[in-house]
Amino acid sequence: MAPLPGAERVQRPLQLYRYLLRCCRQLPAKGIQEHYKHAVRQSFRVHSDEDNPERIQQIIKRAIEDADWIMNKYKKQN
Repeated sequence: MAPLPGAERVQRPLQLYRYLLRCCRQLPAKGIQEHYKHAVRQSFRVHSDEDNPERIQQIIKRAIEDADWIMNKYKKQN
C-alpha cells in the first residue's frame, strides 16, 4: 500500500522528490513535516551523482517503501 496515490508512476528521481515532499505535507505536525523534508533534501544531495539506472530504481523503490512505513506510523498514532 502506497502512502499517496501515484507511487506506481514514480520512475525518475525528480518525480520521487516531488512525491516525497507531497507525502511530507500529509504528516500531522509542522515539526515532523520539516524533519522529513530536510531528510528528503539531504538524501537527494547524497545520491545526486548516482548514474546507474538499476541503482536509481533500487533507491526509488526503497524510498517509497520508507515513505509508506512513515505514513503508516503517524496514521496509527492519530
